[in-house]
Amino acid sequence: MRRILWGATILVPIDVVLAILGVHGTVLFIVSALSLVPLAFAIGEATDNVGEHTGPVVAGLLNASFGNAPELLISLFAVHEGLFTVVRASLTGSVVSNLLLVLGTALIFGRTARVARRSIFANLGQVAVAAVFFGVTSVLPTVQHTDGASGTGLAPYAIVVAAVLLVLYLVVTTLHIRRAIRLNREENDGPAEGAWSMTRGLVILALATVATAVVSELLTGTIETFAEHTGLGQFFTAAIIVAIVGNAAEHGGAVVVAARGNVALATEIGLSSAAQVATFVIPAVALISLALQPLPMIFRPVEFVGYAAAVALPAILLGRGRASRGRGIVLVAAYAVIGVVFFVAGR
Repeated sequence: MRRILWGATILVPIDVVLAILGVHGTVLFIVSALSLVPLAFAIGEATDNVGEHTGPVVAGLLNASFGNAPELLISLFAVHEGLFTVVRASLTGSVVSNLLLVLGTALIFGRTARVARRSIFANLGQVAVAAVFFGVTSVLPTVQHTDGASGTGLAPYAIVVAAVLLVLYLVVTTLHIRRAIRLNREENDGPAEGAWSMTRGLVILALATVATAVVSELLTGTIETFAEHTGLGQFFTAAIIVAIVGNAAEHGGAVVVAARGNVALATEIGLSSAAQVATFVIPAVALISLALQPLPMIFRPVEFVGYAAAVALPAILLGRGRASRGRGIVLVAAYAVIGVVFFVAGR
């Protein structure tokens, strides 16, 4: 299977060639989505090996950072095209997907194990705070006039909210990493035999991320056509399909390391990615959009239903520091329900 997945990276240049030849629409969307699968495997492999040197917390954060780079790029490309619904829905869907689908699937492929309660609540707490702030920006008026043109944009207080969330993320992450590095030095006996070097792992992470960014750009240009041809609607396509594709790196990485018995790292991948999207990617997209087309920070009520479920269920199921396949099944089932809700809301 590993050889097949490594060989499947040939889909990436094929995807690029199809785009150059003028193939667009549903065909390019499907090929782009499939291309992200082997790239996700490559990122998962690299993360697993880097984790041998850094410990699960830092490795999980690295996976989240490299894995979320395509989502940041997809969002900025969509902002440039004025696809605001796609941007907000895909980022909300990313948080929900990480905490329910990615985390749940990883637990199903893993085994019963202990997980870090401190990390669980630290990451879920960040997502909860971000959701509250997004609620504020969604309720208060957001009409802004820029250069004499009227329209709904990013209100001044929304800029403050985005900045506060970025600072929160940087502070919490810095403290979290410092503690994790200290504990890893005390407890880690060194990388396992046959593990890649740190340099090799980071280089493959970087290369896979660059390739994923290219594929993500091609994917973005096909969202509207795909949604129209399938009749799924932009909201559902962005919140579920694009979010799952955007989380392919985290999903693949979490499953790979969980199947190898490293449930702690798999858990960190899902949690770290969700927290990073909520408190870093979304605020960053909002602030960068000021130089493109200001992104209104107005989220739908159904999106907050997704946030609530994504925070509450992992907190309840993993709050005692135990992970198991049964808990994973519950998380995946909850994601399926949220998917149905998003589909109905997007009609």
